Amino acid sequence: MADNTYSTVTPYLIVPDGDALLRFAKAAFGATEKQCQRRPDGVIGHAEMQIGNSLIMFAQGGGAWPARPAALYLWIDDVDATYKRALDAGGTSESAPEDKPYGHRNAGVDMGGVTWWLGAPVRKA
Repeated sequence: MADNTYSTVTPYLIVPDGDALLRFAKAAFGATEKQCQRRPDGVIGHAEMQIGNSLIMFAQGGGAWPARPAALYLWIDDVDATYKRALDAGGTSESAPEDKPYGHRNAGVDMGGVTWWLGAPVRKA
């Protein structure tokens, strides 16, 4: 059962470069580092970051725990501005911002094998 810190479902990412992911999330999405434990070789063994009201746990892959692909969906206020910040922070575009027929404005950015889907309700004029 989740406590006050963790949601019932808390994403846990295992990525190729934990430090690059943390820098990217801070620059692109305003993430806050909550904790960071490093292995003896200096790479991130376990870390937690906060984006808005969501907590994401992550580690750098290696050995018995190789990096693996993942995707996260972020509900944000401004898809276009966040998409630009994500590209400026080193992300690679998977899809440019566009209004979808199901009522969302979406874009996709890849960083370290993690797809960050950016979404907001389409604003009616």
